[in-house]
Amino acid sequence: METLGSRKIISLLRNKSGFHTVTNHLVRSDPGVEIATYPDLVEKIAQLSFYNPEHVLLFRGQSRDWPNIRGNTSLKPSIFRPDRGKRSSPSSLELTPRYNTLSHAERLIAQEFSFTGRQRMVRYRMLRWAILQHYEVCPTPLLDVTHSLRVAASFATNDHSDAESVLYVLGVPSLSGSITASSEQGIQIIRLSSICPPEARRPYFQEGYLLGEYPDLVTMDEKQNYHPYEIDFGRRLLAKFRLARSGFWPKDYTPIPNEALYPNQRDPLVDFTIGIKSRLGR
Repeated sequence: METLGSRKIISLLRNKSGFHTVTNHLVRSDPGVEIATYPDLVEKIAQLSFYNPEHVLLFRGQSRDWPNIRGNTSLKPSIFRPDRGKRSSPSSLELTPRYNTLSHAERLIAQEFSFTGRQRMVRYRMLRWAILQHYEVCPTPLLDVTHSLRVAASFATNDHSDAESVLYVLGVPSLSGSITASSEQGIQIIRLSSICPPEARRPYFQEGYLLGEYPDLVTMDEKQNYHPYEIDFGRRLLAKFRLARSGFWPKDYTPIPNEALYPNQRDPLVDFTIGIKSRLGR
């Protein structure tokens, strides 16, 4: 995919007041701008959107920042992430069983899916990947993001341990239709509310999107054509924020609880995907 920094971006850095023309590398290597409250965050996002009109802003909230071996923020799809405790990219030997699991899971989804839109599920690989990724069945070449700032901020702050609260702002091309694919920028954006069956409650409550490489990295042979740094969505990072662990949500603004972000009791695909996961021995 194309690096966001190859085009002009205007953003914030921790130790530099105000907005400035920056590179993607500076944003990724920066510790992240500290934000005291949710209204402060909304104001910063409004400014980012105004100064970068050629990009659509999508968000991702995490309980910590994961730097690569160079110390830069890394946002890789789950199938390409290092094993726990490692920082180097997985080898072909490590990736092969992951791709084999993904292929097996796809077949099970296609065979056993009985909800609305079965024909679409059988026909379109990207839809099967979307279900496998969003319900955490197995690693895929897709990355979860959201169009909702409140959803992302809730994901970042709902962990009440001593973890960090990090919110990422990613810049993507203008969206059109269910799947936006840009051959020029080597990226595709999947709007889950347009492709997931209505029984799949989780993607709708989370206002979810997925990011993927374009063309799809369907097999290990296709993956070999890319360097590890090329399949890192940190390359689309427009801004990085560190949210205050105390007082971030004032009285008039509340986070979305995990029970609402994961409405498992109302989502029949939860049991279905748990069954698929158990068949994979996961």
